Amino acid sequence: MVGGALLMPYWFLGISLIPVLPIGDDIVRSVLMMVVMPAVATFVTGLVPTVRLLEGSLAKELLKGPAAALVPGSARSWESRARTGAWFGVHLFAGVVVSGLSLAVPPFAVVMVLAPLVSWDTRFLDSWGWSGSWHQWPASLIGLASLVALLGLIVGVGALLSRLAPWFLGPSAAERLADVEARAVKLAERNRLARELHDSVGHALSVVTLQAAAAGRVLDSDPRFAREALGAIEDSARAALEDLDHVLGLLREDATKTAAPQATLKDLGRLLEQTRIAGVKLDAAVGDEVEQVPAAVSREAYRIVQEGLTNALRHAGKVPVRLRLGVERDRLEMEMSNPLGAPHGDGAGHGGGRGLDGVRERVTALRGEMTAGPVSCGGTTPHTPRNGPEEEGRWRFHVSLPLRSGT
Repeated sequence: MVGGALLMPYWFLGISLIPVLPIGDDIVRSVLMMVVMPAVATFVTGLVPTVRLLEGSLAKELLKGPAAALVPGSARSWESRARTGAWFGVHLFAGVVVSGLSLAVPPFAVVMVLAPLVSWDTRFLDSWGWSGSWHQWPASLIGLASLVALLGLIVGVGALLSRLAPWFLGPSAAERLADVEARAVKLAERNRLARELHDSVGHALSVVTLQAAAAGRVLDSDPRFAREALGAIEDSARAALEDLDHVLGLLREDATKTAAPQATLKDLGRLLEQTRIAGVKLDAAVGDEVEQVPAAVSREAYRIVQEGLTNALRHAGKVPVRLRLGVERDRLEMEMSNPLGAPHGDGAGHGGGRGLDGVRERVTALRGEMTAGPVSCGGTTPHTPRNGPEEEGRWRFHVSLPLRSGT
């Protein structure tokens, strides 16, 4: 019905323009007026990008079936516009046929069903000379059959259009590829935010837990240390809250949220001090040159050190941790080790293993190398010729990052 109504203006356009053309053949003029001119005009109309949005919404809501899976949207390429133009013509011409028959067939069916019961059709039959040859008894069956045929036509055309709609109004290959790329970019950004949240807030909670426990144990015997621990707890909680607020603002796509400054290796001293206040005996040797590494490497390296310390706190407790960080030639070398406490591994402990997965993603993004695992008795690692007896029974975490992405 919508298609039939929409085709009327195009017919009026043909009726207005075709008669002024120098065409003498009435049949040719009628075909141009009723078919060719409206077909061209509907196709041109379908090239408007928003027509696909409107037609897609109509097909999705009215046709159902396969068309119910359509995602209405404006055409973004000429190929999609051409398909929409073809669909618009098919829709309007199919609609005008169904609409016309829907107006004509029901009155015809009523007349045929009532024909055996009335006599008002006698004059019509006499005028055509059919009064002696017309048998009225099948008229009712013909009327009912015409209604059934009309219903079948409506259902059949609707089913056909529902199957054709996804091809005519669905996204092109280029649009599908663009949508996949957009989803991949969005997913990558969400994963990045999840890593940031895991590393910053996860580390803060781990450190706060140990600091609170340490402060509680020495609250009476060493009030000065307890005050330092409580101050560190406040600083850690405030930093974690700022990171959390920043990430939530990005997830909500809050335009008022500006990019929060990210920590780099220049902020490493504060991180190490907070870890020591938590009661961890930390042996850290950090080269002065690490503050001069490129910003991208510095940011990721800071998070990697943070996650390494968090893993040690979560899985082994307050055990001595040794950190070595420096620049060797054109690479940033990082090694962290601690005695084995609780079982280590990607899925070990209550951490769930997401931390090391996040570190691997950061290292891979920078084209670096990473090894992590327990040091076996007399075994070797890729970065030391042979582990001495003092290294046995320890968890070692080693990362090597190029200072240039192309290195």
